[in-house]
Amino acid sequence: MTSVRPSTPQPPSRRIAEELRRQIESGERRPGDKLPSERALAEMYGAARNTAREAIRILAEQGLVTAKHGSGVFVREPQRLFRFGSDRYSLKNRETGLTPFRLEAKRQGKVARIEVPSIAREKPPADVAERLKVPADEESVVHRENHYFADDVPVQIVSTFLRWDEAQGTPLMQPKTGKDGIYGRLEDLGHVMTRVRDEISARMPTPAEAATLELLPGVPVLEVLHTSLDQEGVPFEVSRYVHRADQTGLLYELPVEH
Repeated sequence: MTSVRPSTPQPPSRRIAEELRRQIESGERRPGDKLPSERALAEMYGAARNTAREAIRILAEQGLVTAKHGSGVFVREPQRLFRFGSDRYSLKNRETGLTPFRLEAKRQGKVARIEVPSIAREKPPADVAERLKVPADEESVVHRENHYFADDVPVQIVSTFLRWDEAQGTPLMQPKTGKDGIYGRLEDLGHVMTRVRDEISARMPTPAEAATLELLPGVPVLEVLHTSLDQEGVPFEVSRYVHRADQTGLLYELPVEH
């Protein structure tokens, strides 16, 4: 005979959060509506004030509400995801004159901004050295770090690694690399991208990533470790994309090989 174990009762804070979530998803509470105060929620649900505070924290982690200092907690507008996929490196998109990020921001009616906080010669991380086929114990790469914003909201961090012996003395060492960006300059060096390899994983952010992306507690990131291969099958660029998971989706359409 199979026994069924009784389900564990939900903590009061999660029960309150689930009820508020139901109200938000049903439209009973609409985007921009202000939630009752912690004190009022505690009275409504017969709970302690710190229980109501925990319920609001759960909703904030789920991206359903946002706190405005001195004003209260409000239902968030639904977030449209940035969609990045297999076409981000296509010639068709490059012919628009926009980078994949700027093109996606334009599609959403948002203003893109890119900061380049550092360009430095470094020893590569082990996973980058393996994929780029360079020594891990030497300063064999140039590391370009870019931070991407949409309407001044940080969306992604991109760390791009290039071979030092190719990048030194070229526009690849400058924040602005000219027409077609770094891939245009790499084509000047003889590397035409013909294949890509993207390795995708989900994880919690490092403290530095959480600060840069202004993430709420509990929000994970999507990491894409991207390798570009040229017409000879040679890897010539590796980039680590760290996307905030509450605003980013990945979309891949791939041919089926027979």
